[in-house]
Amino acid sequence: MSNATTRRLPHPELTDVELPAVLFALSDPARLDLVRQLAAQGPLTVAQCQATEPGVPKSTFSHHLKTLREAGLIRNDPAGRQRIVTLRKAEVDERFPALLDAVLSSAPAHRPA
Repeated sequence: MSNATTRRLPHPELTDVELPAVLFALSDPARLDLVRQLAAQGPLTVAQCQATEPGVPKSTFSHHLKTLREAGLIRNDPAGRQRIVTLRKAEVDERFPALLDAVLSSAPAHRPA
């Protein structure tokens, strides 16, 4: 019997990912913050990722993860009762050289409190 926490999600091959999809995924400040967090801290559980934006509804956060995963930027893999989110930096760097470095080195956007 499979449950939602152990289900494997599809992850695109980076050769199938187009630049506009990656740029769209990174265009949202919350998704960009999540990518920055993963780049700085390494793989995190979904709960750890969500803890940085506690006011965001679970459905919105799930949508952000799906958008990043479908753009080839992250992996979201089961690990026991949790899911581990990993930035696919090496793969993205191979497909789009220096893109993530440029995006991650840009100043964080200031969002209203």
